[in-house]
Amino acid sequence: MSSAAPVTDTDTPPPPLPPLHRLPVTPAQPPHPTTLPDGTPAWLVTRYHDVRQVLGDPRLTRTDLHEVGTAGSTADVAANPASLFNQDGPAHRRLRGTVQKAFTPRAIAGWQPWVAAAVQQAVDALVATGPPADLVSAFTRPVPFAVTTRLMGLDGDGPDHLDERRLRRWTLALLAQGGEPAADHGETLAEFTAFTEELIERRRRAPGPDLVSRLVRAADQDGGIPPDALAFLVLGLTASGNESVTGALGNALAYLLGERPEHWPRLADPGVTEHTAERLLHFIPLGDDEATVRRAAAAVELGGVTIPAGAVVAASIGSANRDPAVHPEGLDADLARPLDAPTLAFSAGPHYCIGAWRVRLEMREALHRLATALPGLRLTVPIDRLDWQLGSTTRSPAALPVSW
Repeated sequence: MSSAAPVTDTDTPPPPLPPLHRLPVTPAQPPHPTTLPDGTPAWLVTRYHDVRQVLGDPRLTRTDLHEVGTAGSTADVAANPASLFNQDGPAHRRLRGTVQKAFTPRAIAGWQPWVAAAVQQAVDALVATGPPADLVSAFTRPVPFAVTTRLMGLDGDGPDHLDERRLRRWTLALLAQGGEPAADHGETLAEFTAFTEELIERRRRAPGPDLVSRLVRAADQDGGIPPDALAFLVLGLTASGNESVTGALGNALAYLLGERPEHWPRLADPGVTEHTAERLLHFIPLGDDEATVRRAAAAVELGGVTIPAGAVVAASIGSANRDPAVHPEGLDADLARPLDAPTLAFSAGPHYCIGAWRVRLEMREALHRLATALPGLRLTVPIDRLDWQLGSTTRSPAALPVSW
């Protein structure tokens, strides 16, 4: 007889997590009371037009809400009061205006050619290496990293050089990901913050063509931008922007190769790719929690319901983007069709994501160039068996094993 211990419930592995596009969302319905994970009473808003009003109504603010709904996760980027996301009113408009001076249409147009070149370089390396491959380590991480370091001027030699391993460690701490103890997150974030503050000072003394230099110049010209707000802006654009593209691209590839393989070769058409990328960004969330919170500075009429002054409002982006009254076909529609209404995936109103252009650009270039080079690309494991990189703000495949 075997002397092995009997199998207990604790020996049973947990069921695999479903892909994000299969997560159920709260049905679109009138605003109603709810309770946030940290116990805060709130009004849950789920319908597309109601959520859009929440995001754009100046009476619904982010002020003093940086710890509401976060369950005390002070390492979480959403919990930092210096974040652009956690400011409203004159301070927010001033900082936002400074950022817009760095993200001019002319500047973005100038960045597009080398973003395309970075994507093509990763595609060429993948093809040259040959199958099998892991698209996460070979594509969805290298592409955003190459764009981030070039954009922020961190791809050269000397004190500004940033390697992928170090940025990855800092990003996991900033986004409260990776399972590290809170103390480790604090030490890592202090290291990241010190690097960022020193980088800002070096760019102030010797500016270049990079985005950090543009932000520092705009901030110094405008005045009144607190140093911690500028530092956190640079820190967030470096880490959060990099991780957002990695997550969005990884989730899109998992869905396309795992559930819509017949659509994959069609992405060789740039027009098809443009609409496909927008649909995937719209319907596939970055993480498991897509609610964003606001506080009513005054009583607000919202979807036929009066929200009292002082109440917390939780707007579900995921529910709004799947509201059947606005988006009746959902993700199962022809992916080459344009959306029926603008996506709220990047928010709306004064807190519209300043990096939306980058996510869209990298998604379009990556899907189009990869499908053009490898029309027979396929997953080698079922999508239900993928492992996931978990975090408080994003969830994406830990690996995407493929062949062609």
